[in-house]
Formats: sequence, C-alpha cells, structure tokens
Amino acid sequence: MRRYPTDLTGTRWAELDPLLPDPACLAGRGGRWEKHCRRVIVDVILYVVDNGIEWRALPADFPPWPTVYKRFAAWEKVGASQRLLDALRGRVRLAEGRVAGAVGRGHGLTVGTGRGDRRPRDPWPRRGQEGPGRKRHIVVDTMGLPLAVLATPASTQDRVAARSLLRRMRDTAGKRASLVWADGGYTGPLIDWARETLHLAVEIVQRPDLPYFTVLLRRWAVEQTLAWITGHRRCVRDYERLRHHHEAMARWSMIRITSRRLTRQT
Repeated sequence: MRRYPTDLTGTRWAELDPLLPDPACLAGRGGRWEKHCRRVIVDVILYVVDNGIEWRALPADFPPWPTVYKRFAAWEKVGASQRLLDALRGRVRLAEGRVAGAVGRGHGLTVGTGRGDRRPRDPWPRRGQEGPGRKRHIVVDTMGLPLAVLATPASTQDRVAARSLLRRMRDTAGKRASLVWADGGYTGPLIDWARETLHLAVEIVQRPDLPYFTVLLRRWAVEQTLAWITGHRRCVRDYERLRHHHEAMARWSMIRITSRRLTRQT
C-alpha cells in the first residue's frame, strides 16, 4: 500500500531492484542482514528528493534517518545512482526505438549549466567570476536524459567545468557519442581540447539576434532537463554539505522521472 505519492509502484520497483548494489553479507564482505527493506529505503530517498525535507525531519513511519542517510551515502560511494540512471536511460531509449545508452553518430548531446543556490561556498571569487554558490552542469542526450552531472563552485568558469563534465560523459557513453551541442559560454580552447583529447566535435548553437524569445531546438533539451530537476524541492537549492551528494540528488530526481516514463510505456 502506497503511503505517499513518491512511493514506488510494484512495476517501478521491479525495474530498480536488480540494479541496486548487493548487500555486504551477500557480496562476501561480511556484516549483518539489512534490517529495513530496500524498497522502503528508496521510497525515503525519493521522498526527500521530491519534498526537500531534512533528513532529521523524516516522518515517524519511515526508518530512522541515520539508517537511510548511511545507505544513501554508501550507495553513492559505489556509484549506484549513476548506474541506475544509465540502465534506465538505455531502457527508455530502446522502448522508444532509439540507440541504447547514448546517441549515435549524426546525433548529438547538449551541455548546459543550471544556477545553484547562493550559499557562501566560494566566499572570495576572483574579479570577473561568479559570486558565491554552486552551479550544476549537465550533459544530456537528444531525449533530455542526463548522461553526466557535475556540481562546481559558482566561481568556476563553464569552459573549465566542461572538461570534467565531458570526461564523465565519455566514461558513460563511450565512443558512441561523437557530437556535442553547447551554448556560447563554451567557446574558445574547449572545442580544440575536446577534439584532440576526447575525439568529440563540439558545435556551438548561437542565439539568433531577434527581439523576441525563440526556442533553440538543440539547447532546449538541456533547459527542459534542468526544469525537470529543479521541479524537485531538494534540487531547487543546494542543501548538501558534500558536492557529490548534490550531484546524487539531481540523479535521483531523474531516476524518479525516468522510471515513471519507462513503466508508463510498458
């Protein structure tokens, strides 16, 4: 019986359950059996992501917050959220008749930046750089499904952060991705670096000089994904002390969206 709107249905849990890391006692690393059901743990994580609640303020009918937080941190330490997102993305692409996993030759990716919060993470930015806070960089496929997420201090230039982001994308998509679309903030040496180091073609999608708003088809995919992520209250602002936990929250928000999209099709 579902208690909250974020609780997983049986079909969605059947998609996620095989993708989670095995418990330590079953993987030969010793330890006790897990006391709380893994499905409930995932329900709590999705509840936190969607509602933006503090870990310590979890409802009383959930497992103790230290248990959930430790499981969340342990899964993130082994890269569970990235593997979940990669597997779900591949299944959605197959269900919609696309190439599994990443875009093929002749298609492209879109890279973009979303503003984070204004917490003083970088209190002494150099002149000409962004103010305090964090920025969230993502690269998505042509369907708007993320391949990589990166959180950096707001003082980090987009062209500098894009190098780490594209390396992550290459680790995820392999050599199946050959073209990246980006906005004007990524011009300069990044284009030559991506071509020589990662064998990626970076194409800049310029905004037309028009007096009115117009949708840029290639760049709109990343704007749409950023809107999906910030539709979850935990991702509207950066509440995490650790940068990689903020990246994990963004991935869990897309895991929720992607699993719903997949099960609606099936």
